[in-house]
Amino acid sequence: MSVRTRFAPSPTGFLHIGGARTALFCWAYARRHGGQFILRVEDTDLERSTPEAVQAILDGMHWLGLDADEGPFYQTQRFDRYREVIAQMLEAGTAYHCYATPDELDAMREAQRERGEKPRYDGRWRPEPGKTLPNPPAVVKPVVRFRNPRDGVVAWDDLVKGRIEFSNAELDDLVIARGDGTPTYNFCVVVDDLDMRITHVIRGDDHVNNTPRQINILRALGAEVPQYAHLSMILGDDGTKLSKRHGAVSVMQYDEEGYLPDAVVNYLARLGWSHGDEEIFSRAQFVEWFDLDHITPSAAQFNTEKLNWLNAHYIKQADVAYLASEVASRLARRGIDPEAGPELEAVVALYRERSSTLNELTDAVELFCIEAHPAPDVIEKHLTEPARAALNSLAGRFEASAEWNAETVSGAIKATMADHGLKMPQVAIPLRVATLGVPQTPAIDAVLAVLGRERTLARMRRYL
Repeated sequence: MSVRTRFAPSPTGFLHIGGARTALFCWAYARRHGGQFILRVEDTDLERSTPEAVQAILDGMHWLGLDADEGPFYQTQRFDRYREVIAQMLEAGTAYHCYATPDELDAMREAQRERGEKPRYDGRWRPEPGKTLPNPPAVVKPVVRFRNPRDGVVAWDDLVKGRIEFSNAELDDLVIARGDGTPTYNFCVVVDDLDMRITHVIRGDDHVNNTPRQINILRALGAEVPQYAHLSMILGDDGTKLSKRHGAVSVMQYDEEGYLPDAVVNYLARLGWSHGDEEIFSRAQFVEWFDLDHITPSAAQFNTEKLNWLNAHYIKQADVAYLASEVASRLARRGIDPEAGPELEAVVALYRERSSTLNELTDAVELFCIEAHPAPDVIEKHLTEPARAALNSLAGRFEASAEWNAETVSGAIKATMADHGLKMPQVAIPLRVATLGVPQTPAIDAVLAVLGRERTLARMRRYL
């Protein structure tokens, strides 16, 4: 049987890191076994689901490179199928109409709490041999409930957490269709997994309590039960549940903050899964190595420093033309003309070893495209009278130089140092401030070689 996994987000918000890791593991497992990865949008929450949220999920999946083999399928487009299955279950006696009103159910639960019992549906409209049901009230639109087994246990061997068992006596007859006919979440999931021939359900462990109900419905439909793997939650840097303050934001915000998709995928792969001591690996290596046996059942911890370290590595290894293209788009979004400075690829090559994110790289490149405006205290500290005198001499040497490259720039700086009895920092730092507005850059001769003679002299003259 071909492996078929599915990622089934609800479009009530963005695709966050936890959901992205689930999607990655589903995708990788299907790829590892030559199977299919299905994307399903569970949009039955009509009040909270929005087209914007759907698009945010699709954008996040595409940015991560987790393109599905089938889908996206939308539950709201499958209502006729759900109604068909509910009708079959009513006819087979595995589901029944319940006419209890909300007030009746509230009173029932309150009485149970007063007796010290767990609040649960008491089966008052459940057909049983020898049981006489009252006449259905004409004014009540009934819900449809699943006739859950009363005896025994429902159990499965979870591929992450091991053996899990629930007593059927603890599971009441859940509603599978509301009074207006709309199907409920647990029921839709079952029909979808059945129709889409899902073999492995890999999802967060917040769904563990849903699993026994879904297994029982699948068995009532005569379906083969898929294998389940429930992933533990992700904690923030401080060990508490991941939230927005930890960075549990839209996956696309990582794009906005300058992370590379390959770095994020590599980082997510290591959140709760490992292959020996390997920290850095390609997508192809991940797919080749990925299994469910090495997913830890304990919570994974998000580490921003580790993500930044990985991102810096991927920036260093990335193609310069690709980085230049990314920087150009970021400059344009800032309202800066990428063509206003020297060739972007040359500037990127200077700074990519120093940058942890594309935004940091863009910050550096920006200084080559706009006139620098150093802070007054920076000017006062570094552009002193002796420094200006040295820069004045250096400007003359730059103008007289027959060629413009790192070697000629370096030679002119050294000659100026000798003439004025200064050390390298006493010339190089004021030169950096005058040309780029900052006291620290890569090697100044390489920087100015890329900046170009005319831009260098024009910027120096502002202070001479």
